[in-house]
Amino acid sequence: MKSRSQDQSLSDSRELDRSYDPLTGNPPSKPIKKTIKQRFLKLLPCYRSGSSLSSNQSNISGDAEVSTVCYRPEGLDQLVQQTSFSKKELQVLYRGFKNECPSGVVNEETFKNIYSQFFPQGDSSMYAHFLFEAFDTNNNGSVSFEDFVISLSIILRGSITDKLNWAFNLYDLNKDGCITREEMTDIMRSIYDMMGKYTYPNMKDSAPKEHVDNFFQKMDKNNDGVVTIEEFLETCQKDENIMQSMHMFDNVI
Repeated sequence: MKSRSQDQSLSDSRELDRSYDPLTGNPPSKPIKKTIKQRFLKLLPCYRSGSSLSSNQSNISGDAEVSTVCYRPEGLDQLVQQTSFSKKELQVLYRGFKNECPSGVVNEETFKNIYSQFFPQGDSSMYAHFLFEAFDTNNNGSVSFEDFVISLSIILRGSITDKLNWAFNLYDLNKDGCITREEMTDIMRSIYDMMGKYTYPNMKDSAPKEHVDNFFQKMDKNNDGVVTIEEFLETCQKDENIMQSMHMFDNVI
């Protein structure tokens, strides 16, 4: 017999993916129209681990109706509070995520494989690695629905400061609170590798180093060889081009 917490988890999950009407208990009368979000989610890989499940997960997956789901997100109301998405938007996002990722989590290997399809002319594996680590907020080697939607909320609808903090965290590879020349060089090389050698106009081999030099000339105010979050925020907020780029995805969803 299921515990009350398991029943609540199942209810929250059904409410998330709209597999039932919370008022009547019946399936929704009309199918949800596919949106940009669902098309985007179809590009996400899913982690189908062969490892054994925990006893709690095993009990949940024993239910025939949700047998393919190995991981359940937190309740819908909690995610509404943690993100800038509405209840309906979260339902659509979760439905697409669950359909494409039945186990409920994405691992790095399959994330890289999918990401490489966007850049067939280059090698995107290293940049995808950095991006995956930025999404993997719990540092457990997988990205859950919560991880995904919280980061997506920041990227698409966060404040300028939130977006800049997220970008800084991406560049701060060892998460020690500052960006070194080595870290920025690794980032720039991964971007150029991802773009490939056959770009137009052709990029010089020295281009990554030149970008790093420009970055530190602009950002490293006290010339101590590292860029702190304070320096990063101050410089970015005074740069008109950077500020415009922060609004690039405002109307995606």
